[in-house]
Amino acid sequence: MSASGPASERPAAARNTPRSAARRPGARDPAAGYRRIAWLLILLVLVPSAMMVTVGVILLVRGTPDWNLVLGLLVLVFCGLLATGITLVWVFLAKEQNLSQLQTDFVSKITHELRTPLTSIRLFVETLALKRAADPAQVDEILSRLARETARLTDRIERLLEWGRMEAGRRPYDLQPCDPGGVVREAVELFHASPGEVELGVQIDEGLPTVLLDRAMFQMAVLNLLSNAFKYGGRPRKIQVRVDASADRATVRVGVRDNGEGIPADEHKRIFQKFYRRDDRLSRMTEGSGLGLAIVSHVVRGHRAKIEVKSEIGQGAEFVISLRAAN
Repeated sequence: MSASGPASERPAAARNTPRSAARRPGARDPAAGYRRIAWLLILLVLVPSAMMVTVGVILLVRGTPDWNLVLGLLVLVFCGLLATGITLVWVFLAKEQNLSQLQTDFVSKITHELRTPLTSIRLFVETLALKRAADPAQVDEILSRLARETARLTDRIERLLEWGRMEAGRRPYDLQPCDPGGVVREAVELFHASPGEVELGVQIDEGLPTVLLDRAMFQMAVLNLLSNAFKYGGRPRKIQVRVDASADRATVRVGVRDNGEGIPADEHKRIFQKFYRRDDRLSRMTEGSGLGLAIVSHVVRGHRAKIEVKSEIGQGAEFVISLRAAN
């Protein structure tokens, strides 16, 4: 997984760029929701006020004003503003409470995920330090496991750092003409190094149109989809990867399908939210931070592509990324 360098190593011009101008495709401004609510409240005050001033001026110009009419309009406007304001505040507080709960759950989950490899690394190091493994074969096995746990910890930390750069809009996308089939094959080869048994089928059409891709980022998205299919697949796990083009060859589709329990229709959009995980037995038993599909969503937006979920309960789930052809 490639990542951009730290901010201290970037050119001064890039560091001095205003935040609004430095945001990259696929990034969402964290303050955008607050600004929309503020503007909506302002408009709800200014527009009715302007209308009331206009009505008052017209009534004064045309003759003796009907004060009952003016008072009635004022009461209606006031009640409307009050009801709308209460609704917006309630929605805002509900979203904030939900986000706070998700963040708390995320901290708990990610702490557990980081603690597990750290505990293994500490035990292996203590075993070597106390010379409890005298047999060279045992030492080699411990070193091999130590390397795996270190790689596991590094991968999780790198995922968190990558997510932070995406959220802040500091992750550039270097889009270059690529063969989508070749990029997906590379991602599948990297996935083969993952532990666990899975029946993996790959179907990639020949002569696919060229698409503009950030190779490293798109590979990461496909790897996250494969990891998600592996975590929530059935027993035995079966994953099907397919890459094909639309009939008019204007779109290339990359699909990853599993044989798991499926996703309810009302969850199809929510699963791409950061920190979100389904509140069921399978999700609680499966390790995860709730960022995998959120990262996929970021990468898809960065490529100006689309992703959709095709799933029914008991029928597994398929995630399909649709990319526009470069020519």
